[in-house]
Amino acid sequence: MTVANIITFVRVFISPIFLILYIQHHFFGISPQTLPYILLTLLAFSELSDLADGYVARKLNQVTDLGKIFDPMADSISRISVFLAFTAPPTRVPITLVFIFIYRDSVISTLRTICALRGIALAARTSGKIKAFLQSITAFFITALLIPNSLNIMSTRMLKNISKWTIGIVGVYTLFSAADYIYANRQHIKVLLLPPKKDDNTSN
Repeated sequence: MTVANIITFVRVFISPIFLILYIQHHFFGISPQTLPYILLTLLAFSELSDLADGYVARKLNQVTDLGKIFDPMADSISRISVFLAFTAPPTRVPITLVFIFIYRDSVISTLRTICALRGIALAARTSGKIKAFLQSITAFFITALLIPNSLNIMSTRMLKNISKWTIGIVGVYTLFSAADYIYANRQHIKVLLLPPKKDDNTSN
């Protein structure tokens, strides 16, 4: 466990905290007015740790095979936890929209991991980085909308509609990024899916 991987692990650890606090904030004595600020702090810490682990890995020469697999998995777990939280009140985003993120990350992570185990490095795509940026901005945006909602400045209905359409638009781009990733790495994936060639040598 390098320093960079420890930072990544911490990001995974705090991911369910966002989900739990969003759903059960009354249990912990957190008011709806205070909750958005706590959630925004958790989001900021998560995003900063995402930047920090990559920087530390390069600075300390701690780039490892585990880190290459673990870091994108941590990103996926972190952001999906946030969007799953948004399926609960007051945002009530349809679970089908969140499933788009789960499906995309599950497929890509599985392909990346299997290829890595076989010594094949699938090339990262700019569309994937844009996807991650859009998801991050969306998470901050919707969480920030909880502030006017908790102060009765924005209706819950408006909050729900804005959240639904925002995540829906990002979901469409998420599907595009998946298609772009698979198409760009189609040759590696084709080799991966083909059965291994049998030995043509026959014994006399």
